[in-house]
Amino acid sequence: MAALKTRDAKRAAKIITNDALVDQQELKLDNLCISQMALKNPIAGDLRLITAAMKINNDLERIGDHAVNIAEKTLVLVQEPELKPLIDIPRMAEISMNMMKRAIDAFLHNNSNAAKKVIKMDIQVNDLEQQIIRELMTYIVGDPQCINRALALIMVAKNLERVGDLSKNIAEDVVFMVDAQLIKHPGTAKLRD
Repeated sequence: MAALKTRDAKRAAKIITNDALVDQQELKLDNLCISQMALKNPIAGDLRLITAAMKINNDLERIGDHAVNIAEKTLVLVQEPELKPLIDIPRMAEISMNMMKRAIDAFLHNNSNAAKKVIKMDIQVNDLEQQIIRELMTYIVGDPQCINRALALIMVAKNLERVGDLSKNIAEDVVFMVDAQLIKHPGTAKLRD
């Protein structure tokens, strides 16, 4: 978002380059979790911890992929005149990043109550996405010359919405890990240890 707001192509390119490091870290953590399952034969809470860690690891890698997508759109947008001042997209990014940070913190502190608060925050991100799309569609209708720029910003909003969704997934995994309760799909029962 800093690269997009400041129209900094070098910063955006660095984000794209760093994706390989995120991918390497994902593989490293997956291997560690798999070896723990193989060597320790975990049960109940320990197994939920390892399972949650693997799922969260995957979600974090996917968040990195969305950052790359935003950086790629930034590289396109910096070559064009600015369509409009960015107001709602940075707000959406701030909420999505806050969700991710809080979800990770809930994981680190085994705090399902904090995780449940993160889940509720996803509504704000979804509402902002819809608002941004509506606004950018008015630009497209009003001036067909801005279609590419408006569509690139819509894709940025879509990627931020996915970051919110993935942060929500992390929070749901924390609730599963701590409370042995699946909340991803309504009507599921509490698991037994």
